[in-house]
Amino acid sequence: MPSVVGLLEQRELTARRRVDELREEADHIHAELEVAEREWNEWVIARSRVGEVLTPEAAVASEGQRHSGGQPVRPATANAAKPKSVVPMWRAGLAWSALPVDYQRVLQALADRSRLGQGPLTCQEMAACFGLDPVPAKVEALRSKAKRLTARGWLVESAPGRFTLAKTVARPGGGS
Repeated sequence: MPSVVGLLEQRELTARRRVDELREEADHIHAELEVAEREWNEWVIARSRVGEVLTPEAAVASEGQRHSGGQPVRPATANAAKPKSVVPMWRAGLAWSALPVDYQRVLQALADRSRLGQGPLTCQEMAACFGLDPVPAKVEALRSKAKRLTARGWLVESAPGRFTLAKTVARPGGGS
């Protein structure tokens, strides 16, 4: 029968081997982590530099274009639409095709509702029309689109949260 001291030594030796294996694994993971952090830092720097290059002021400065008074020339893209302003203001003759597809779908749903003589539509009802789950994220995304369309004159919010097509907005084929 083995002695108690012998059993303890055997378990201690097993534990020491496991500790050594884990330390080797930790060293390996630490080395991989350092490589990944260096790579990540390089991507952060690259993204920052691309952002600097793509800003209109940086483009002007790099081209070195100047007026006679020494002021930089403003690029033509400085007055371009911002990335989030994809919904143009409604004006007579503006076709629905000027809108992104998601916004056209909202207008189409409201036009169908109007054609059938039904009243305003809530964002939850819109979600159901589009076959979306009426979860808060989907409903709020539709609400954001409807509010943007309302602010730009495409829709009317007759009551809080209830949207209809503006009377001046025509069918999908064309403008007013």
